Amino acid sequence: MPWRRYAGSVPLLDARDLTLSFGTLRALDGLTLAADAGRITTLLGPNGAGKTTFIRCCTGLATPDDGTLTLFGSEPGSPDVLARIGLMPQSTGAWSGITAARLLRYLSKLYADPQPVDALIDLLGIGPYAATPYRRLSGGQQQTVNLAGALVGRPDLVFLDEPSAGLDPRSRRATWDVIRRVRDAGVAVLLTTHDMHEAEALADSVHIVDRGRVTAEGTVADLTVGGSLEDAFLHHTTGDRP
Repeated sequence: MPWRRYAGSVPLLDARDLTLSFGTLRALDGLTLAADAGRITTLLGPNGAGKTTFIRCCTGLATPDDGTLTLFGSEPGSPDVLARIGLMPQSTGAWSGITAARLLRYLSKLYADPQPVDALIDLLGIGPYAATPYRRLSGGQQQTVNLAGALVGRPDLVFLDEPSAGLDPRSRRATWDVIRRVRDAGVAVLLTTHDMHEAEALADSVHIVDRGRVTAEGTVADLTVGGSLEDAFLHHTTGDRP
């Protein structure tokens, strides 16, 4: 299943010194990172660290107070950018009684060059529940449909927010295989997770995020010198909001 390959001299995603406050809460506090084609950039951080807020900024759902943020060299939220990204959120609103297959077919029509829906259903093993209404699917099945929805537009940059949450071990490994295939096709993947094993298995680079900023970054090997990735996580995060 082919994806387009991005050709460009700048990072697909470039965030510098982003700040964003909600009242007295500083959700982003100087966050800086980049994501490149053909790499899985992983964000680790405690709940409330700013990971999902950052993704919302990248997809045009929130606007930073300060700093610079570009996708493909353009501002987030523009039609050209939105046509080239995919998003798998932690959760979605109610999809009413629409079946998984009809949902994916609807989403595919929003793009000029979508993935073949039947092939995507086969790739992700959705076939046995393709005719089941989304709201009646298990949490893990909904996650898989959400992943398909993120990929159906053949994105150059895809955001995966906790992609394996709620999956059983076999489904988790199958999802990891799909994510690797997407990366190997030249797509930039930005992934958030609380699963250290998932980060170790997938990440080309890791950014540990705490209190709205990146507190450590590098490869898994860089961050695990003298300890585990969990040790690095605990060392570079406080778990407290500012």
